[in-house]
Amino acid sequence: MKLEDNPTLDEKVEKDSELKEWLVDFVGKKTKPENGEVTVEMIIEVIADQFPEFLLAVAEENWVRGYRQAFVDIESGHDLVEKEMVKQEVKRKEKNA
Repeated sequence: MKLEDNPTLDEKVEKDSELKEWLVDFVGKKTKPENGEVTVEMIIEVIADQFPEFLLAVAEENWVRGYRQAFVDIESGHDLVEKEMVKQEVKRKEKNA
């Protein structure tokens, strides 16, 4: 699997809620898939075409959350490195004492 592959995009969307039923029917009418199955990727493409500001808002929010999480991860990693350095320094001092 390549990094850019996302198997979720190829998943068939089941009509297991009122909204999904409407959305799958809407996308099916727009895309007319040969096998009659509507995938997540088809839904994204139709929403991007029909309602781009919605998709942009979701993408922006996801980006911001990911960016914030990266900083949390960096701080956590920095804290772990500092703790390990202190541990190593204590061991070194104990060994030399």
